[in-house]
Amino acid sequence: MPSEKVLLAKQERVAELTDLIKNSAAGVLVDYKGITVEEDTKLRKELREAGVKYFVEKNTMLRFAMKNAGLDDITNVLEGTTAIAISNDDQTAPARILGKFAEACKDEKFHLKAGYIGEEIYDEAGVKALSKIPSRETLLAQLVGSLQGPIQKLAATLQAVVDKENGAA
Repeated sequence: MPSEKVLLAKQERVAELTDLIKNSAAGVLVDYKGITVEEDTKLRKELREAGVKYFVEKNTMLRFAMKNAGLDDITNVLEGTTAIAISNDDQTAPARILGKFAEACKDEKFHLKAGYIGEEIYDEAGVKALSKIPSRETLLAQLVGSLQGPIQKLAATLQAVVDKENGAA
């Protein structure tokens, strides 16, 4: 049986993880077994630049934290090596970055386990689908581009009417 000091430290860690998960917008669990240090460093850098926290945690600790956060259904994937990526702002960033990395690792040494957005839980296929969604900035740029086209056509048409009236006068 663990000593009281060790047990208290574990309970504090579970409380920290629970707060982290509850306050996050989204998270993704992955199996990272077999990736090289170089690949891991590159992945961590990309995640850090996107504002995503990525760390390895014991399955037991994650299981307790997920249950405390109301995400009981995700605990069935907590086997083997597990890392978690959590974002407080962008709901698709963890899935998008880790999905792209998993596709690059064709030999199954890195794969997505599951994920969540708010209280909605996604299996591996759901996380892969989320990884295909463009970033918020990209979606906004596409929206502005699609709105800009008709406005430019309207301005050109109005200018042609003005030029025609000036030419007739």
